[in-house]
Amino acid sequence: MAEPERTTPEEVRKQVKAGAAFLVCAYDDEDKCRTMHLEGAISFGAFKSRVPSLSKEQRIFFYCA
Repeated sequence: MAEPERTTPEEVRKQVKAGAAFLVCAYDDEDKCRTMHLEGAISFGAFKSRVPSLSKEQRIFFYCA
């Protein structure tokens, strides 16, 4: 398995704002996700509901604090 690609926070923000990527809070607990929310991020639950419609080329960034 390949190593995950590392990206700077600035590049992530740029891609998310442009609609080219998803920023996903990796916490499955909605309360914790709300506490750790970053601008432009979606919850893990919201991400899971979108998985069937995503292309394999879609950029996805996960975060936890």
